[in-house]
Amino acid sequence: MGDEATGFAYRERSGGEVAISHHGRQVAIIRGPSVARFLTEIVDGDPQQLMARWTGNYRRGNERQAKRHPRNEG
Repeated sequence: MGDEATGFAYRERSGGEVAISHHGRQVAIIRGPSVARFLTEIVDGDPQQLMARWTGNYRRGNERQAKRHPRNEG
């Protein structure tokens, strides 16, 4: 994945839900008031990075290590 998030897609479902998939596999369902926020953010930002963040699939490599770095503790 590196710096580029790829392979994400989303689909609006009946009942006001949004399903997010990664390489064809469903990884998250967004419901309730979060749906409007998600759809607004999709229009304004990078859809791939946004879906990676919403699904929690964005911490790779040194991002996990940086969490434990002394400057980030507190």
